[in-house]
Order: sequence, then C-alpha cells, then structure tokens
Amino acid sequence: MKVNPYILIAIGVFSVSMSAIFVKLATADAGVIAFYRMLFSVLLMAPFFLVKYRHELTTLSKKDWLFSGIAGVFLAFHFILWFESLNYTSVASSTVLVTMQPLFAFIGTYLFFKEKITLQTFIAGLIAICGSFLIGWGDFQVSGSALYGDILALIACALITGYLLFGQDVRQRVSLMTYTMIVYSASTITLFFYIVGKGESFGPYSAENWLWFLLLAIVPNLLGHTLFNWAIAYVSTNVISIAILFEPIGAAILAYIILNEGISWLQLLGGVVILLGIMLFVVDIKSLKKFF
Repeated sequence: MKVNPYILIAIGVFSVSMSAIFVKLATADAGVIAFYRMLFSVLLMAPFFLVKYRHELTTLSKKDWLFSGIAGVFLAFHFILWFESLNYTSVASSTVLVTMQPLFAFIGTYLFFKEKITLQTFIAGLIAICGSFLIGWGDFQVSGSALYGDILALIACALITGYLLFGQDVRQRVSLMTYTMIVYSASTITLFFYIVGKGESFGPYSAENWLWFLLLAIVPNLLGHTLFNWAIAYVSTNVISIAILFEPIGAAILAYIILNEGISWLQLLGGVVILLGIMLFVVDIKSLKKFF
C-alpha cells in the first residue's frame, strides 16, 4: 500500500512540535533533559546500527570523525540553550525564533562557502529580523527574563546551524544512520561532561520525568526527523523546509491546550512576520510563476 508522503510529513511536523511541550513538562535541568533525550536516542538506534551499519565506521576519514564530533558538540549546546530558553520565555516565542535556522544557515554558507546574496534572500532576511524584534519587544514588555529567553533561543538557532554546516560535508560520503549515530553519541558524551562540570544530578527523577525523557527521544528525534528524511525521497526539499515552518504554530497550539500558555498580539504578529520571511527565503519565486 502506497502511503501519501504529505500525511507522513504532517505527522512529522506534529512530532517535532511536541519537543518543547515535553521539555516544559519535565522538571529536570536543561542539560539533563538534553542528555537523556540523546542517550535514549542512541540506545534505541544502537541495535539497528550495529546489525546493518557498523562496518561503515572503518571507512570514515579523520575529517569525517572530526566534523561529526564537532557537529555533536554544537547539537548538544543547541539543546542546552534552547531547553534553557523555555524556562524564561514562552513556547511560541522560543520555537519560532529557533525556526530562523535557514537564515542563519545562509549566513554560514555566505561566510564559509561564498554563496551569493540575492535580492530575494536579502528582503527575506530583513522581514524575519523585523519579526524577531517584534517578538523581543513584546517579551521585553512582559519581563526582562522573557527577552533573555528569546536571546538564548536565537543563540540555540545559530548553534543548530553550525551543526548542519559541519554535517553538510560529511553526509556526502557517510550514510544518514552512521552519521546520526556518531553525532548523537558525541552529543551525549558532551552533555555528560557538561552535567558533571555543573554538578547537576543524573537522578533520581520521578516516573513522569523519565517518561518525558523517553518521549523526547522517540517522538521528535526518531519519529519526526525520520519521517522528514523518508519523505525527502518523494517531495522537494522546499516542501520539507516549508512544512517545518509549521512547527512553531503546532507548538504554540499545543502549549495553549496543554500548558495554558497564551499568545500576545506582538508574539503573534512577530511570529507571522518571521514565518513569512523564512517562507520567502526557502521558496523559489521563479518556480512559482508557472502557477499564476
């Protein structure tokens, strides 16, 4: 039976939208939540990896190991700062700011790979930046700590871009499973030493906390991103990029239902502006002309 890829993409969006909700529901420190999310992901992937992909480890170059390790460190601190931001600002503000990743990625590719800036890209960037200022101004009016959370979310967004840039080169030679296993393992090790360095506790935690840790590994990590990676074989990258823009919308709706978080008019306006800017960034305007 053939499955409609758009249905699975919708399930993927819902899955990744749950990430911030699970983090909010957990009561552990941000680093601990991130550690168990990655540890459980590695443990769940390990049997499949060891059976089918472990032989690929011998084919990796020193550069592949180095770049994958660095990507894992970036991913670890992305989760630390993003999860920490949720202690200060709302799910809506945090997730929409983290979603600005395509623009951070463009800055990275411009600086390191000398990609050209088009007028469309420049305008899209300005629009998204204006949206982030609207969210920041609205949160600052609520409290200074909310603005601090917004800043943490933006730094987390920059870090996830670094993670993707280092992985871009490695993924040309290494399978998704092997690369993911190495990166998640490096991220887990980084988070382990981060927790030890900060003197935070690995446990014990309540049964509810262990449930949120496990669900973070299964739902957004393994289910959500796996569905996106599967769908990319059947739809264009732009479709996936635009679909991911619905993550903050889904997260905000879920936060309203589950956490009773409201959304201010400035948050709403800023979020819409950011999403419009990013949509302008990822959509090829020329390819759309044939529809009009």
